Amino acid sequence: MGVHPTAVIEDGAHFGDDVEIGPYCILGSKVVLGDGCHLHSHVVIDGDTKLGNNNTVFPNAVIGTTPQDKKLTGTETASKLRIGHSNQIREFVTIHGGTDYGGGVTTVGSHNMLLASCHVGHDACVGDHTIFTNGAMAAGHTQIGDRAILGAMVGIHQFARVGEFAMIGAGAMLSKDAPPFSLVQGDRARLVSINVIGLKRAGFKSSTIQEIKRAYRQLFWRAGTQNERLASVADLAAGNESIQRLVEFIRTSERGLVMPRRQGTQDDNT
Repeated sequence: MGVHPTAVIEDGAHFGDDVEIGPYCILGSKVVLGDGCHLHSHVVIDGDTKLGNNNTVFPNAVIGTTPQDKKLTGTETASKLRIGHSNQIREFVTIHGGTDYGGGVTTVGSHNMLLASCHVGHDACVGDHTIFTNGAMAAGHTQIGDRAILGAMVGIHQFARVGEFAMIGAGAMLSKDAPPFSLVQGDRARLVSINVIGLKRAGFKSSTIQEIKRAYRQLFWRAGTQNERLASVADLAAGNESIQRLVEFIRTSERGLVMPRRQGTQDDNT
């Protein structure tokens, strides 16, 4: 373990094997770092925060400090933050722990890339293999699904959800749920198509992508109530787990879903 002599580490902090802690880092008493973690200079980690193995945290990132919630009085216990394995947390990223008024814990999965100046708010849940491009921000209580991509300067409203494999275009302001496999962009964000390129890169079969396209046409580019449109994809969902997850996401939406820019027709790039 390599700890720079200028690092400030409170009693009680725990480290695994082969951990590197760079100059002027500050670690609180309840911080736990797994094997192979590397903290560059000026990293601050506080609160009840646990990082798994092989995470890399770059200069000036601030992790696990007191959440930005006006309801907090200062008498609460240290906020909980749980981060998985092999994440890249770049410069000036901020991640806050959970609150007693929310889920109680903020979770970030594994193999994520959080680029410079991103933010993950209190009580949020981030999946695996996501990308937060520079300046992307997920407010408190948000949910970001596996392999979702947030473009530069994207803002996710509190309690909103981003489904798996969704792509949120740069500068989008998302105030409602973005369903799985979607391509969403604009202020305020609108559904444009499905994320064909992302699905191909992830190894989805062409037949599966075509079925997802058909499901999207029925669900978002056809007339009828939501229940009627959900019923119209029942046959597709029966043999396609991806569409089953899409349907479940829609059924469980509380904030409502982003809708297409144009009703009645679907963009050509789907």
